Amino acid sequence: MASSVIGAQLYTLRDFLKTPQDIRSTFARVSQMGYETVQTSGLGPIDAAELRAVADEHQLKIVATHVGYPDIKNEPQKVIDQHQTWGCRHVGIGGMPADYRSEDGFHRFAVDASEAARPLIDAGLTFSYHNHSFELESLGGKTGLQILADESDPETFSFEVDTYWIQHGGGNPVTWLQRLKDRMHIVHFKDMAMKGSEQLFAEVGEGNLEWLPIIDACKAANIEWYLIEQDRCQQDPFDSLELSLKNLRGFGLP
Repeated sequence: MASSVIGAQLYTLRDFLKTPQDIRSTFARVSQMGYETVQTSGLGPIDAAELRAVADEHQLKIVATHVGYPDIKNEPQKVIDQHQTWGCRHVGIGGMPADYRSEDGFHRFAVDASEAARPLIDAGLTFSYHNHSFELESLGGKTGLQILADESDPETFSFEVDTYWIQHGGGNPVTWLQRLKDRMHIVHFKDMAMKGSEQLFAEVGEGNLEWLPIIDACKAANIEWYLIEQDRCQQDPFDSLELSLKNLRGFGLP
């Protein structure tokens, strides 16, 4: 078991994960920063067993993933086998498929994804939905995110709250962490800074999000993994991940 609850969401480093050799060297750098856990996302092609070997070589535990929704729906056993190879329980998707992005689509996706995730749950895994800001649009009196919460199956459908994107959509990260507290295993930490009127992705602690209340809400929700992600970096992405880790430790997280 890792001694830290903080992990690196590797989508941040996607430009450095295109080949197996890239993956090996990037895992080495992430480990050297002090990370013990990662979420895989944005990796180039690599065999599942080889990825597990690379992670083990660099003392990194794969604690969560982002995979394609069609893989979950059409090839659930393949997804299960991969995650069992990695020793990873938490399966996530990075966003809603394009053909569901309508008012009717939110209602359909809540039902369809709940059913598609059932084989994962039966195999001892979890399924989580990662939000952006479009889910905060009001659709018939409710936000899309609330529709998903109300109409999906709590036994199979969990949430992966992203602090930046909740704020970007005009929501309050603390409120949504409280609202979904019984249906989360993972949270994405990223900050928001301003340049004039432009919203920018920022390292955790370098922007305007109020981190101590956010962290308190995560603790109250028994979040298992706090995963640092930065979609776009204003500096070297490795330096961004290292700074976010340093700042989160400064807030008292192990």
